[in-house]
Amino acid sequence: MSGLAGRHALVTGASRGIGRAIAETLAAAGARVTLVARGAEGLRDVAESLGELAQARPCDITDTQAVAALMATLAAHGTLPDILVNNAGLFPLAPLDVMDPAEFERTIRVNLVAPFYVLRALLPHMKAAHSGHVVTIGSVADRTVFPGNGAYSASKFGQRAMQDVLRQELRGTGVRSTLVSPAATDTPIWDPIDPDNTPGFPTRASMLRPADVADSVLWALTRPAHVNVDELRLSAS
Repeated sequence: MSGLAGRHALVTGASRGIGRAIAETLAAAGARVTLVARGAEGLRDVAESLGELAQARPCDITDTQAVAALMATLAAHGTLPDILVNNAGLFPLAPLDVMDPAEFERTIRVNLVAPFYVLRALLPHMKAAHSGHVVTIGSVADRTVFPGNGAYSASKFGQRAMQDVLRQELRGTGVRSTLVSPAATDTPIWDPIDPDNTPGFPTRASMLRPADVADSVLWALTRPAHVNVDELRLSAS
């Protein structure tokens, strides 16, 4: 595939799970991919598997100064992306009355504040170029609430609202935006929960696969320039 030849994507949370699958799919479609996550080792493994189209850029995107430094480095190398996939996230589960306040705050920071930092750093570049595409990876939890899911749903509802506002603000700029909201997807975030042996959770076999989400992202990115895919909601059949 070469549907993204000449494009450059930045994918957060790219070292595993959905982020890795998206990076692999976009690279296979011809895009150059900047892989972003906190852990350098995991990023190196993905970059090596993707070859010359990928570069690993470890960064704590909850730190606005670190994000600014990352963008300065990309600009200096002439590799500012025209595709942003905001994917990084946390998935803690606990009833609100027992959840650690620090964990609640960290979830909001990683899932909602950090995507804003990256978006704010890249959006002026995209608007000046009158082109670009922002993809936000949401969740079924951005519209549906579940017990024990207070921090995650709060962050995802906020993320969806931010994406809706963004879509309105980008009208007529040439920059597109898409929210991709999958149902439960079989990734390492489920490992601590062991859903196959925990009542009330879907089994891994019944979940979506990371590649399903990645294929949906690619589809949205490769629509004609005059078409904006506002939102994709994915569920397992």
